[in-house]
Amino acid sequence: MITDNNTTTTDTTTTTDTTTTDTIGIDVTTIEPIGHREAMRLQATEFDRAVALLRSLDPEHWSTPTVCPDWDVRRMWLHVLGASEAGASVRENVHQLRAARKRQKDLGVALEAGLSGVQVEERDGLRPDEVVDRLERIAPKTVKGRGRTPRPMRAIRFPVDAPVAETWRLGYLIDVIYLRDAWMHRIDTARAIGRDLTPTAEHDGRIVADIVAEWARRHAQPFTLELTGPAGATFSAGDDGDTIVMDAVEFCRVLAGRGEATGLLGTIVPF
Repeated sequence: MITDNNTTTTDTTTTTDTTTTDTIGIDVTTIEPIGHREAMRLQATEFDRAVALLRSLDPEHWSTPTVCPDWDVRRMWLHVLGASEAGASVRENVHQLRAARKRQKDLGVALEAGLSGVQVEERDGLRPDEVVDRLERIAPKTVKGRGRTPRPMRAIRFPVDAPVAETWRLGYLIDVIYLRDAWMHRIDTARAIGRDLTPTAEHDGRIVADIVAEWARRHAQPFTLELTGPAGATFSAGDDGDTIVMDAVEFCRVLAGRGEATGLLGTIVPF
């Protein structure tokens, strides 16, 4: 769940501040949060799409720098693979957390950065084909492992220190953050190699809508948001708010720290 909040690159972002709008759109308060079972279905689909993308890469693509500092495409997916293997095994999860806490203390970094560092460092000897093979093999076990987390455990709260300092439920991490993380890294990869994605309303659009709803809850201001592209829709909250018009995927990239953020777009949404 790495973010790059120092990135200032923007692509096709258009924002217009107004006080009136003729378009009502979807009331964000009616968007149901992604539930546990739905999250597992979305994660299974996301793994399938990620593997398909990675299988299509040329050898030189794997060394292409990404928006995440110090990560080329291969290292980005070492992180995703590590998170997936932790999701499939309690023992691996405990190992990574212990190693991450040591790294956090030794290097003075956020726990998130320590965890990502452990995941990459411990898999750094893998070739690209080995990364894809392992990810494809582990994906069903990851979804199964995350899916069988008992409800009482998903309700456990714990503090996080990045990208926001707050308290999360474990279920939010398992269901939402891991989904957004893998989804955003697939987008990162496509952007890095100049590949167009083919988002769909039922998969990507559902992820986008959930992000929009959380963004709205976090800033609690009126707005009209017109997101274009297959994953987009028009959303609104309240009256006489700002109007924002931009591509749906680019909107999510900006909230994830991958673009210039102004106004309401400066509201951090964890990925």
